[in-house]
Amino acid sequence: MNLTEILEKSVEAGRALAMADNETIDKVLLALADESEAQTAAIVAANEKDQARMSMQDPTFDRLVLNPERIRDIAADLRAVAALPSPVGRVLDRKTRPNGLAITKVSVPFGVIGIIYEARPNVTFDVFSICLKSGNACILKGGSDAADSNEVIVGIIHGILKRFGLAPEIATLLPNDRAATAALLGAVGYVDLIIPRGSQGLINFVRDNARVPVIETGAGIVHVYFHTSGDAAKAAAIINNAKTRRVSVCNALDGLVVDRARLADLPALCEKLAASNVIVYADTEAYAVLDGHYPAALLQHATSDSFGTEFLDYKMSVKTVGGIDDAIVHVTRHSSKHSETIVATDRAAIDRYLRQIDAACVYANASTAFTDGAQFGLGAEIGISTQKLHARGPMALEELTGYKYIIEGDGQIRS
Repeated sequence: MNLTEILEKSVEAGRALAMADNETIDKVLLALADESEAQTAAIVAANEKDQARMSMQDPTFDRLVLNPERIRDIAADLRAVAALPSPVGRVLDRKTRPNGLAITKVSVPFGVIGIIYEARPNVTFDVFSICLKSGNACILKGGSDAADSNEVIVGIIHGILKRFGLAPEIATLLPNDRAATAALLGAVGYVDLIIPRGSQGLINFVRDNARVPVIETGAGIVHVYFHTSGDAAKAAAIINNAKTRRVSVCNALDGLVVDRARLADLPALCEKLAASNVIVYADTEAYAVLDGHYPAALLQHATSDSFGTEFLDYKMSVKTVGGIDDAIVHVTRHSSKHSETIVATDRAAIDRYLRQIDAACVYANASTAFTDGAQFGLGAEIGISTQKLHARGPMALEELTGYKYIIEGDGQIRS
């Protein structure tokens, strides 16, 4: 089957999916949750083949790994998505015009969604569950680093779809070659939306080369701003959690911004990071305070490249600012508009930061690690949108629907 035939089959599957009832869709997701747990050994074995091709020192290695615990979490997410109400067919607006026309605005699926992603095989489950629940077929272009894992996972998905009489082309895994990527990016008339998940380089490539509409997701250059009124104990816990919980994810901390008036607290703020061997790139003032109070092997002088970098590693920059004005300027200059947080007790400062920082998710006194569809009560997510058109923040069920107008009349004609 050539690539054009693959795309045509996906369109047909998406059209047929529109006739599936919500009960069947939920049964598919629950059966997939059960089957994924039952097939844990097969998934792990395939994933170990992928792991063998990647260095454990690669910062993205953690993203690649699937183990029994993570598979249990994936199954829990699948069940959570099944429990959510369908986003399809919601009446968004309804009116009757003076001429008697009844006009209803209803939510509908996009149709076919293409996903291009790197070494994150859990995304295969996430994308399928969210697309299926929202009535969309999905075309998956995973990275070669996760080829064995994705092949096994999609095989399990196809088995469940067939069990319930649904077309396996509802979830299509493209070959691992450039021709398939080019075909997906140029699939005008077949694919309604493309979502890249991965590095800034991948996102830039997709945005610059796609002829199909793109929603940008993923890249996260994330900051914590410690205000003069901040609670140091809370800040230390937030910084450590945001930086070290999982360094390879997009909501991980990259830059700490500290008010000059609170520089004396900097050693305490960074103390927990040393246990995880976090390399700190400190500006001149911050370096002078940390010198002798943070392991010398982990403390380095910051350069201009230290700021505005998504490290995806045990690394973090520290910037000293003269107050909230400077903090907002620094964060605005270097943020990727993903997730930002302020640690403060001053209500006026909090309100100003929440209003003026332009990001999809802006926090006060909480870790950016919560930027996640499941944590927001959305079930799972297809990505974190960092743009402003249509969707922003965790993209879950509602964000994978558009709308159409249904107009019913009784013979009306326009004069």
